Amino acid sequence: MSLENFRLSVTEKIGYALGDLAANLIFQTLVTFIAFFYTDVYGIPAGWAAFIIFWAGILGGAVFTPIMGAIADRTRTRWGKFRPWILWTAIPFGAIVMLTFATPDFAPTGKLIYAGVTYLLLVMIYSANNLPYSALSGVLTGSMSERNSLSSYRFVAVMIAQFIIQVLVLPIVLILGDGDKAIGFERTMTILAAAGVVMLLITFLTTKERVVPRPEQESSVKDDLRDLARNRPWVIMLVLTTLVFVALALKGGSYVYYFSEYMNEPALAAFLENVGFNGFIDGLNNTLTGMGLTEFRWPEDPATSAFSLYNATSIICQIIGIFFSKALADRFGKRNVFGIFLFISTLFLLVYLVFPPDAVELVFLAQVGHGLAYGVTVPLLWAMIADVADYSEWKNNRRATGIIFSAMIFGLKVGLAIGGALVAMLLSFYGYEAGLPSQSSDTVLGIRLLISLYASIPFLIGCGLLFFYEINKEMETNIEQDLLVSRAKNLG
Repeated sequence: MSLENFRLSVTEKIGYALGDLAANLIFQTLVTFIAFFYTDVYGIPAGWAAFIIFWAGILGGAVFTPIMGAIADRTRTRWGKFRPWILWTAIPFGAIVMLTFATPDFAPTGKLIYAGVTYLLLVMIYSANNLPYSALSGVLTGSMSERNSLSSYRFVAVMIAQFIIQVLVLPIVLILGDGDKAIGFERTMTILAAAGVVMLLITFLTTKERVVPRPEQESSVKDDLRDLARNRPWVIMLVLTTLVFVALALKGGSYVYYFSEYMNEPALAAFLENVGFNGFIDGLNNTLTGMGLTEFRWPEDPATSAFSLYNATSIICQIIGIFFSKALADRFGKRNVFGIFLFISTLFLLVYLVFPPDAVELVFLAQVGHGLAYGVTVPLLWAMIADVADYSEWKNNRRATGIIFSAMIFGLKVGLAIGGALVAMLLSFYGYEAGLPSQSSDTVLGIRLLISLYASIPFLIGCGLLFFYEINKEMETNIEQDLLVSRAKNLG
């Protein structure tokens, strides 16, 4: 077996997956809480929060990411092209995370400057770390089946990070801050940043680059860009990735408002009691205090408690969906499976618009359907980018993995910037004001539109784009076999 078609060990797959666990402890926090953190914790007006999230995301993502892709492709070290960047950026990444979620007591203008600078630095260092990390998946092995498997490991780790952030962060913030969310966020993110640094170092130590460019390959950035412009699958994946992350940021950033401002609080409280959740928390705390430990301070208000349980339900369903992803992709091809299940997941988002505020059971059931369907798509987006890198090599006889993967990080950053800014911008447009006992009917309608219609539109456009994406199951097989022969000749 050639090194390029190498079957990866479980140790290497887990080691690689830990890198995404580290990154997503931060990424999921940005998707879920950055607008909330700026408006409700640090006291920045929603309009200014939208400005910071959008422009820092564009400058740090859209501008810096392609530059980082070109740099990574031209990196030459004894560790390879991409692994060293995981090592070099690990500690700076952790340090900037802690600064971003600090809440120094500045005047209003000082807060805006501090938030803008630290968020910009965070987006840039995330690109410098996560682009080489993502590109690494394309050079660990040339086997598309192994990449499907690697993506499944990776995105189980992503779901674990998502569970930690969306389910446990608010309780942990309350515990560590003793009720003060500002202090709680600072301490919580410090712990997560330190854990992330350790996991990134493990990723560096447990992985090995095996797919390397042809020895004679020399190309300029101009050559790489010319190849990309002629690479229709890359263009489609760039747009698709942007749309997916716009939708993720829209729905992820809106859930907390949907539960706190729209859902009926007595209905939420009754649901938590009826499903046995309150009894579970009471039993857990009785056990902890009986052992002489501090009790687990789960949020006491029904909206926050139900929001965390809702996220837990979603994550568990997505993990189940991920386990079906590889088998379906191996049989039917990534493109077909991704498109079908993205469309199904979107239908479950649209129904939120018609749910009344006391339909708690229906809200949870819709999230089960959405989570199961969307979970199937989660590993495939990244695996398809690795296929696009192979497609480029197949067509142009040059490999430029880093700059091709910059499409993913570019789209991720731009999508996150647009989606995160839209959450804050639309909340401001519909008249949201933090701290009010209740919001106006227009504001509540805006929140409902955010979580359903507005979040669905990017997904639906993405489904349509896949009709123009030519790498189907048959082409995947042809590319893999042709490249194995070509690389073997070059090695010979």
